[in-house]
Amino acid sequence: MSKDPLVIFTPSGKRGRFPVGTPVLTAARQLGVDLDSVCGGRGICSKCQITPSYGDFPKHGVTVAEDALSKWNAVEERYDRVRGLKTGRRLGCQATVQQDVVIDVPPESQVHRQVVRKAASARVIEMDPATRLYYVEVQEPDMHEPTGDLERVEQALAAQWDIPKISTEFSTLARLQPILRKGQWKITVALHKDDQDAVPRLVAAWPGLHEAGIYGLAIDLGSTTVAAHLTNLDTGEVVASSGIMNPQIRFGEDLMSRVSYSMMNPGGDAEMTRAVREAIDTLAKEIAAEAGIDPALILETVFVCNPVMHHLLLGIDPVELGQAPFALATSNAVTLTARDLQLKTLPQAAQIYVLPCIAGHVGADAAAVALSEEPGKSKDLALIVDVGTNAEILLGDTSRVLACSSPTGPAFEGAQISSGQRAAPGAIEAIRIDPETKEPRFRVIGCDKWSDEDGFWTETAATGITGICGSGIIEAVAEMRIAGLLDPSGLIGGPDKTGTDRCQPEGRTFSYLVHDGTAEGGPRITVTQGDIRAIQLAKSALYAGARLLMDTRSVDKVDRVVLAGAFGAHISPLHAMVLGMIPDVPLEKVTSAGNAAGTGARIALCNLGARREIERVVREITKVETAIEPKFQEHFVNANAIPHATDPFPELGKIVNLPDVSFNTGGDDKPGGRRRRKRA
Repeated sequence: MSKDPLVIFTPSGKRGRFPVGTPVLTAARQLGVDLDSVCGGRGICSKCQITPSYGDFPKHGVTVAEDALSKWNAVEERYDRVRGLKTGRRLGCQATVQQDVVIDVPPESQVHRQVVRKAASARVIEMDPATRLYYVEVQEPDMHEPTGDLERVEQALAAQWDIPKISTEFSTLARLQPILRKGQWKITVALHKDDQDAVPRLVAAWPGLHEAGIYGLAIDLGSTTVAAHLTNLDTGEVVASSGIMNPQIRFGEDLMSRVSYSMMNPGGDAEMTRAVREAIDTLAKEIAAEAGIDPALILETVFVCNPVMHHLLLGIDPVELGQAPFALATSNAVTLTARDLQLKTLPQAAQIYVLPCIAGHVGADAAAVALSEEPGKSKDLALIVDVGTNAEILLGDTSRVLACSSPTGPAFEGAQISSGQRAAPGAIEAIRIDPETKEPRFRVIGCDKWSDEDGFWTETAATGITGICGSGIIEAVAEMRIAGLLDPSGLIGGPDKTGTDRCQPEGRTFSYLVHDGTAEGGPRITVTQGDIRAIQLAKSALYAGARLLMDTRSVDKVDRVVLAGAFGAHISPLHAMVLGMIPDVPLEKVTSAGNAAGTGARIALCNLGARREIERVVREITKVETAIEPKFQEHFVNANAIPHATDPFPELGKIVNLPDVSFNTGGDDKPGGRRRRKRA
């Protein structure tokens, strides 16, 4: 008795014997091979393309003949004529097994295709979205067998896709009848399934075969900025990224100011909720226009945000987060619809997923960073710092992960800085100060040249030099310390002490002149003593939070530091260490992860299993509450010095010699001096 042909799939290595005439797609499904199909084997979607291999395969113990698969049929010929198939490709739903065969499933034909994320590490994101497309042919209505259109769609899904039951919203149901008739009873439906055992929800439908794709938004809702990635839910490709300022800034620049606004103003929480939802609507409309897609195709959104933003997004008064014990309304993941959030740009049935929070002051954004950077899988002790208005800090390795947040304020993002601005063309993003001449040179966003290079002023004529952004102010303060313009306490010296007229009197203190554009009608850009204090407060809070986690782990140093955040990729590790933002480590051990929270949001958007994973992981993270830890204030005070009052920085000392200067000379009203307190 002859055996059925052996079918071997690569790269999975799965194999099995099937009767002659079995479609390759059927064999793949029975073996659990990752081979996509939207049209249900009708030969019209092209998702199931495969590449048969011929010849001898000693590894597999087979020889594949040229006629191992059936000849091209009319469906494949028509598809190739109209759209074209790559050389050697076949449609898995049309090609049938005739003899032993080795079949390769190319990446674009895999359901869970992998997308390489290059920003922080060579890691893959497995595509397994919660919302997927299904093409079905629906039985036409029959008065002798009365049943509704929705029920017949459900019957078609059961017969053609083995999906026995679905649910839907009324808004989707109301549009179903005309769609069915326009498609002549052939339609594509988008089904959302948020759990293994959940009943899929019908969230959208199109007449005939829908080929324009479906999309999702991964949104990092920060205190100062809102960043979004518009992502193709089939391929994982980010088709557009955009961001806007959070309009809630007008109610308070930091989180506690917004909580206070809610406490002091009846209806203040609803006012802030309305403002941020309108901003998200605007952002969704703009990013769809940028990508050239219809917003109606955005069927899913994932949000990550800190706890205060989490509550204000959901329409929950954040007042409890402003006082101990900092109770969250819920720490679990939240699933709802665009209608629930009153997001008018998106389809009302579009699904919303908000990642779980870790604690009252450690939110879904920190959970997203944990999902992206996976500190719990690190063999060495990693400190991950998501730099922003409210810094999220993770410290961990395979044995344990700790988390806390620190109220750094908006100074790192250019706010509360005299010449500060958001990162935009014309903003100074990098600066160097010559230790000998004390003269600065700088680079602005939109121009690759430094200000002392030929062509710089010509190339920046259109934008001008407009201000200094977050990465620029960090470098400016650190460079002033390296050049001896700033002492360890953070005082700017006068021209007699520093040897440069760029240190100019400003009230009872001094400021450093970076650029004077007043002659051309531009701004005068300086770093003031107030700017230094704002940066000191921000970096001290950041460092103190990291030290608290290190205390909890009983360690005085970490193995590596990862800088995350919207502008984490633009922060110079050297300048961050000179400033004392981060603990002392070898410089090569400081890396950037870019917007790790946004990446975590995108992972959760693209992979349903990742949502279940982070929901599990957050329960295992140890939370440290900076607001009630007595040592936080001690660490904060010591961290005010640049780089630090007590902690040694031996690794930094190997590459930078910080001048031993002091401008705290006392005096009454002299610039640079301080009044000495009289003893009681």
